[in-house]
Amino acid sequence: MAENNENLSAAPSTPPAALPPAAGPMTEKNAFTWGMFCHLAALAGFIGIPFGNIIGPLVVWLIKKDEHPFIEQQGRAALNFQISMAIYGIVAALLIFIVIGFLLLIALGIFDLIFVIMASIKASKGETQKYPLSITFIK
Repeated sequence: MAENNENLSAAPSTPPAALPPAAGPMTEKNAFTWGMFCHLAALAGFIGIPFGNIIGPLVVWLIKKDEHPFIEQQGRAALNFQISMAIYGIVAALLIFIVIGFLLLIALGIFDLIFVIMASIKASKGETQKYPLSITFIK
């Protein structure tokens, strides 16, 4: 038994592996990236997730809004715009019965896609995008 104890104490000690740095405050670059994700999450509606255009930005905003004011502001802007687009889409869907609804739905889809991409690009650079036709629901 004494031999086993001697072998254990004689073993060279290895330094512990370096620990990753503690999570500190969010950097501006990370905030810009998450702000961009607030806008890009709206594209979930384009891949077939029901109300994904609202649920996507809502999830990102709820998870990250307290970490940086830029993320909070971009999330609110994305949500307000997507809720507005959903309302406009419902109105356009009702107008299908008088044929103009088909054209309005196509135009709304293109309009939504273009402005989501523009807002995402601006947010990645730290700039804000003022969405046109956006109704302020969340202040």
